Amino acid sequence: MKLNREILRLAVPSILANITVPLVGIVDMAVVGHLGGVEGYAGAAFIGGISVGTMLFDLLYWNFAFLRAGTGGLTAQAYGRKDTSETGRILARALRIALLSGVALIALQWVVVQLAFLLVDCSPEVQALATRYFYIRIWAAPATLSLFALKGWFIGLQDTLRPMLTDLWVNLTNILLSVGLAYGLHVGAVTLLPTLGFAGVAWGTVMAQWTGLFLAILMTRKYLSLSHFLIILVQKSNENFQQSPDTQRVADHTDFTPTTPEEAPSAQAASFFTLNRDLFLRSVGMIAVYIGFTVIGAGIGNRMLAVSSILMKLLLLFSYFTDGFAYAGEALTGRFIGEQNLDGVRSTVRGTFAWGFGLAGAFMLLYGLGGIPLLQLMTSDASVVEAGRAFLPWLLLMPLIGCPAFTWDGIYIGATASKDLRNSTLLCAMGFFAVWFAGRWLLAATGIGTPNLTPETSLHLLMAAYFVHLAIRSLYQTVRYRPAVLRPHFGSDS
Repeated sequence: MKLNREILRLAVPSILANITVPLVGIVDMAVVGHLGGVEGYAGAAFIGGISVGTMLFDLLYWNFAFLRAGTGGLTAQAYGRKDTSETGRILARALRIALLSGVALIALQWVVVQLAFLLVDCSPEVQALATRYFYIRIWAAPATLSLFALKGWFIGLQDTLRPMLTDLWVNLTNILLSVGLAYGLHVGAVTLLPTLGFAGVAWGTVMAQWTGLFLAILMTRKYLSLSHFLIILVQKSNENFQQSPDTQRVADHTDFTPTTPEEAPSAQAASFFTLNRDLFLRSVGMIAVYIGFTVIGAGIGNRMLAVSSILMKLLLLFSYFTDGFAYAGEALTGRFIGEQNLDGVRSTVRGTFAWGFGLAGAFMLLYGLGGIPLLQLMTSDASVVEAGRAFLPWLLLMPLIGCPAFTWDGIYIGATASKDLRNSTLLCAMGFFAVWFAGRWLLAATGIGTPNLTPETSLHLLMAAYFVHLAIRSLYQTVRYRPAVLRPHFGSDS
């Protein structure tokens, strides 16, 4: 019962923060959708520009997801060992990588845009607007990547409240500033916010990210004094630091005391970079599936593209909730491994899966009873709603197949089992493309797909490929649980 309360304490703040994420996209799209006729562009062009621009950043930042995951797993284990010095070094390494990477992205922004539009095909108007959006929003890159690192660090310290407050601040500030800067804010003759039109949405995001970073840094004072936070950014990796003098306990645990041998920092630094290399390759596999789904969906007709886009939004709705329990599993698994508490790890796995499958049942009920209303909520186009009716059974599969994949991710990250995370993702990416191409060949060979696959059949095949990729992740990580998560930390008897 105590562990369940701890899981909920860690999961609920993350869930609350996650559900604000799609709200930002909805508001941004609504804002630009009402700018039609401004600057000589139609409303559809503005919507396309914000959609493509946002997608470019999704693809770009997914490559740096390791900053959150790797930092979280290593910090949780150091927390379990009560090793204050190592938690500080982990944060320092992550922030250095984040800041340097952000500056590099700003320096290489022109190259990134040119490479991106070799893959993304869109109209000249949409490309021009997406490029403008990118060139503005890229100035938030150092802040965005640093927030990844700080979020992972807080989660590793068993603290999901501060990441929630930061996310809520960033997302709500983003919404307010995007609306304000797009349309302007004037009180009488006084201009509080200038009218920037389409560019205002991008500048709103930039300002929200930087203010969010400032807030997150302030909140590290629970664990570090501000002076020590600044010191760890410039000190050598083998130097120790002291925790804030006003911090006596962290998350109901006794005071941390440095226990790492003198030679440990260099070895732990090597482990940090090895972990992040594997997690980077994992991100590459996930991006490959995302790009594949988007590109294939764009080639099967406008109506089926709309249906596939709506289905993916509804599928992601489930992941926003399960990610909360994945973060809880990550934090607790890492902590119990640091404490060398095998029973704690096993109980965490059972507890997070119990909550995850309970949530899966609730979403299956939601999708089963509310499928059509959900489609109608997403679009007023009756033809899209009618076409989507045939694909609603895929929604019912998502909670059952996706729950193990998402939950295991948290457990594996907490255990820093990066090699198996990498392998599972690369394997499931291969499975996704294998099902798509083999399925097309098989349907053509049997005469079902001659001379060409219908858009409906193509979308069913695409959904099958997506769910096979999830099933491979779930199965691989289930089989590898003992050798990848338990044995490296607790020996062969586990």
